[in-house]
Amino acid sequence: MRRIAVLDAPSNLGLRPPTETSVPGCAKAPGALRDHDLIQRLDARDAGCLTPPRYDPGDWRPGDGVCHAREIANYSAQLAGRIGAIIEAGEFPLILGGDCSILLGSALAMNRLGERLGGRIGLVFVDGHSDFRHPGNASYVGAAAGEDLALATGRGQADLAAIEGRRPYFRDVDVIVLGIRAQDEYRLDLQAAGIVTRPVPALRAEGAARTAQWAREQLTDCVGYWVHIDVDVLDPSVMPAVDAPDPGGIAFPELELLLGGLVSTPECLGVEITVFDPDYDPDGEYAADIAATLVAGLAHVTTPEPVAEIA
Repeated sequence: MRRIAVLDAPSNLGLRPPTETSVPGCAKAPGALRDHDLIQRLDARDAGCLTPPRYDPGDWRPGDGVCHAREIANYSAQLAGRIGAIIEAGEFPLILGGDCSILLGSALAMNRLGERLGGRIGLVFVDGHSDFRHPGNASYVGAAAGEDLALATGRGQADLAAIEGRRPYFRDVDVIVLGIRAQDEYRLDLQAAGIVTRPVPALRAEGAARTAQWAREQLTDCVGYWVHIDVDVLDPSVMPAVDAPDPGGIAFPELELLLGGLVSTPECLGVEITVFDPDYDPDGEYAADIAATLVAGLAHVTTPEPVAEIA
């Protein structure tokens, strides 16, 4: 088994402020998960923390583009470097977010890695929402956490969608979306783009373990893939501590099976977990559930030969 390296990416730059006088609490998520002995229980290496810039929307207004764009772009480039170093060391990165905008750093790292390996790297996007808002289907953009999949597939302003001139970070045909709600507002846009999806009803009908296997089979032309998990894929009855809870999600045992199936192959290159907000978890109950799910699911991590060759 590859040793897991845990890196904190506590950025909340991609979210709108909950109120005029507060900031999103998801920046506290890595600390809340560490409070449940996550690193020790995973027998992981502590890869530290990449501290984000200050959250300050300033005088941003709708129509100004993505808020905090410059800060997110700079942070993404730094995060990509940290992830790349973990993989080059032969380790398995577990990135503790933060909001979904950290996907841009992971995506940049995967694009760099794919270039070095001479092949494409895919994305398994496990999320309660498609996060596919972009200038082509919305009147305006603004919060990168609601636009991360669009940006990662090359849609949107170049300072975020084409960092280092890389556009797209992931090709549409190399993206699998799991766990969105059946009524997701951008589901037809995903279909038109050729992005394969399995919403919750289909995921539940097929089963989480079989869905993980199915997702892996869709990416056989890739040399590896990254896994993004937004905990709002879970139903609010078991995980209300997110910025945008949406009924109709999956349960913790299903997420554990899904995660275990996705990481139990040499092609899985790493995982990120996002959007958990400890401000809505005063007793630490939901942090404990997330930590337990990560420990159980990541017990299936294996060692891939392609990554060993890079180290």
